[in-house]
Amino acid sequence: MKYFISSIFLLFSSFYVSLTAQQIKEDNQSLFDNVGYRQGNVYRTASGKPGPEYWQNSADYNLEATLDDKTHTVSGKVSIHYTNNSPETLDFIWIYLEQNRFTENSRGTLTTPVQGNRYSGDVEGGFELTNVSAKTKTGTSSKYIITDTRMQLWLDKPLAAKGGEVDIHMNFKFKVPVEGMDRMGRLEVKGGTIYAIAQWYPRVAVFDDVVGWNTDPYLGAGEFYCEFGNYDVKITAPANHTVVCSGVLQNPNEVLTKQQQQRWAQAEKSDKTVYIIKPEEVGKPASHTKPNGTVTWHYKMENTRDVAWAASSAFIWDAAKMNLGEGKTGMAQSVYPIESDGQNAWSRSTEYTKASIEFYSKNYFTYPYHNAINVAASVGGMEYPGVSFCSYQSKSADLWGVTDHEFGHNWFPMIVGSNERRYPWMDEGFNMFINYQSTKAFNNGEYYVNEEAPRRLLPYLTFDQRQGINTYPDIAESRNLAYTAYYKPAAGLLLLREYILGAERFDNAFKSYIHTWAYKHPQPNDFFNHMENVAGEDLSWFWKGWFYGNGNIDLGISEVKAIQGDYLITVENNGQFPMPVQLQVTYVDNTTENISLPVEIWQRGDSWSHLLKTTKQVQRVVLDPNKMLPDVNVLNDTWNKL
Repeated sequence: MKYFISSIFLLFSSFYVSLTAQQIKEDNQSLFDNVGYRQGNVYRTASGKPGPEYWQNSADYNLEATLDDKTHTVSGKVSIHYTNNSPETLDFIWIYLEQNRFTENSRGTLTTPVQGNRYSGDVEGGFELTNVSAKTKTGTSSKYIITDTRMQLWLDKPLAAKGGEVDIHMNFKFKVPVEGMDRMGRLEVKGGTIYAIAQWYPRVAVFDDVVGWNTDPYLGAGEFYCEFGNYDVKITAPANHTVVCSGVLQNPNEVLTKQQQQRWAQAEKSDKTVYIIKPEEVGKPASHTKPNGTVTWHYKMENTRDVAWAASSAFIWDAAKMNLGEGKTGMAQSVYPIESDGQNAWSRSTEYTKASIEFYSKNYFTYPYHNAINVAASVGGMEYPGVSFCSYQSKSADLWGVTDHEFGHNWFPMIVGSNERRYPWMDEGFNMFINYQSTKAFNNGEYYVNEEAPRRLLPYLTFDQRQGINTYPDIAESRNLAYTAYYKPAAGLLLLREYILGAERFDNAFKSYIHTWAYKHPQPNDFFNHMENVAGEDLSWFWKGWFYGNGNIDLGISEVKAIQGDYLITVENNGQFPMPVQLQVTYVDNTTENISLPVEIWQRGDSWSHLLKTTKQVQRVVLDPNKMLPDVNVLNDTWNKL
């Protein structure tokens, strides 16, 4: 009997398939399947949290550097205390030598287009290294190999897992480039040279549970991926220079005059900007503690991934108190030359810095550092923990925008430590999103311009040479990078918040992501998993379509048909990925009704009919009435009764 039933079933199935083979239509389930490998493990859970055995290594730095303003060189020494918290032994340590990018034969130079781009740089620099050593409990090694912007430093014996420690030492020297790829460099102004110093010391590469050693070369567009640790920094500069650095100044009595110390104390209590060095005092001997020679400035910073600094004899210096919440305060500061002075320009820089830091502290995660210093330099805009370099020529809305953006980076990737070199959208795009919120709030919207933010992408989305968000930054064409790393991912978060999840669900998930991954190293899947688990929504279709696809949204209304007093509204998806549908129905009496259809309507196909039960006559139906979607064809978004 069992055999008979099985045979009949197979016969019927074959007969049915033969009759219907030409009528079978594939559904759209593939659009909704998971993107990537998102299964959890002991290191990273499926809920998007660090797992019970999550680990990351750490590196503490002692740095001493001397600035020679005659030869424009920085020389010094670094001591790195590196701890291997991983579950495996390490035979060697990879170290980044990012100043080697500024050489004629560096990979970055050789992969820069002949016509140049933002990341063109000087080619007469590079590190000079001496006295390289790595000391463990078992012995000392000085064996190393330098390849472009990386050094492989071998150990005398493998470094123990789960707590092995090594002390790395070396001396370094480099010439400060004029053109530092718009990330660092030097600028000549009336009062002297402004030195913006970054990527200035040998630092360890990240060893993680995803790829092991992260040794992607420093080419240009790809930024940084760093371990967290504590920094002790001493910078010796000419006595007539003001030196600002990431962290907290340890010896104000030695480097600030009595009057400057008094002004500093005043600024720590003032919500209004207070001068530390006034414009008319720049270049005057009375503005410095010594008439000549050198002065050493000592800074410390804890639990940070990097430090940067600036020095000049041309700096005006002002500051104000930051109210960080939780009873914490800090200091917003600005240093800038006389060329940048003015109420329409850098005289408002500290106001902007203060407002930016305070907004993100209140709404996302309390700013963990005491100081936030904005430096006017030749750099268009570049971020480091507690320090930003912004163009000395910026004014008004442009100065607010670049200041707010660079300090927003303290949250992405300075606190949430993602890999910028591979996934710039996880810092640039997320930062652009929070910039949108802060600009809306600043000074009653002084610089806020909505312009239907996601729809502003339409020229790019219809550009036939566009690239996707997942394009590596060093591969993305220069004209595309702003969209792949900045604008499109930011617009994606706006769509999630304003159109798909709603503000409350999105904000809960996004804030939870920040707090969960603060001072850790999230990967894209960690973000996807965490957002879904906190918001309670499978968003695979959105990650796949927006972040890992290059297709477009094209929803439309194909028909509105009266049926026995009700209406059948048919919508269609002519694009490459699905979206929920929002409709606004206007009746002949000018009343309106909103209809929301879930994204699952597109799982079965590209057309869906919704029955609108009503006793009124429909005059007009509009898809996406709030104009949030970057729909590439708006001509089919409205139906009007003839």
